[in-house]
Amino acid sequence: MRPLDRIDRDLVALLQNDARLSNKELAVAVGLAPSSCLERVRRLFRDGILTGAHATAAPEALGIGLQALIAVRLARHSRDHVESFRDHALGIPEVVACFHVTGGNDFLLHVTVRDAEHLRELALSAFTTRREVAHIQTHLVFEVVRKGAWPDLGR
Repeated sequence: MRPLDRIDRDLVALLQNDARLSNKELAVAVGLAPSSCLERVRRLFRDGILTGAHATAAPEALGIGLQALIAVRLARHSRDHVESFRDHALGIPEVVACFHVTGGNDFLLHVTVRDAEHLRELALSAFTTRREVAHIQTHLVFEVVRKGAWPDLGR
């Protein structure tokens, strides 16, 4: 990946915090002509530095009443088991994030469900029936607070 200069870093930070900023607003903020700013942003997307823009919805509006983290320990640690389970987990609509981790568990899955019964059914039908899975442990999420941007550790 190519190194980022100050203007690229500023554009990335601005867009991570508010992807709805207009090109004109971005240009003013970083001190570029609008045409130069537009080309910079296009290049950041083309180079894979900016990977998307999104809107965040209120979970309750989508029928989500409960969130949980499910820790999954695999029966074996072969590449086939890891990839098979990861692909399975990512195919489940309720799984919103999948982390392959070190330690006592192999995966942490962030799941969203309607209620406790939905969570129970999901755990039993989607995870405990898998041949790759040796153990699961479910943790209810009381609150989710997300930061809007990755920190720039390359400055």
